[in-house]
Amino acid sequence: MTPEELYYSQEHEWVRMDDDIATIGITDYAQEQLGDIVYVDLPTMGESIEAGAVVGELESTKSVSEIFAPIAGEIVRVNETLEANPEQVNADAFGEGWLFAVRPNDDDPTSALMSAEAYVAFVNE
Repeated sequence: MTPEELYYSQEHEWVRMDDDIATIGITDYAQEQLGDIVYVDLPTMGESIEAGAVVGELESTKSVSEIFAPIAGEIVRVNETLEANPEQVNADAFGEGWLFAVRPNDDDPTSALMSAEAYVAFVNE
């Protein structure tokens, strides 16, 4: 499942734009590759992030994977429920398993990201 209305990074993050806020999570493909997620380390509220920078990590029963910022901006929300329930990322990667939200500092924050169609082609290469 790859929702059409989202944008995607090569590091397997998704971005949902709602007015001037970008909600970010990892794709279904990424959570399947990671396996059961047991710990989530997210960025801090108010933190400024740069596109491509490491902003956190996901620890699974298989490995630890870095979370990359798909866009630059200021962290305005983090999904605090993941602290107690990291498995929510596996259960609902495109919904309740979102990671954090950013107020982009770019007029066109999704210009460097892929469409759903391009992302599906990318993971199937």
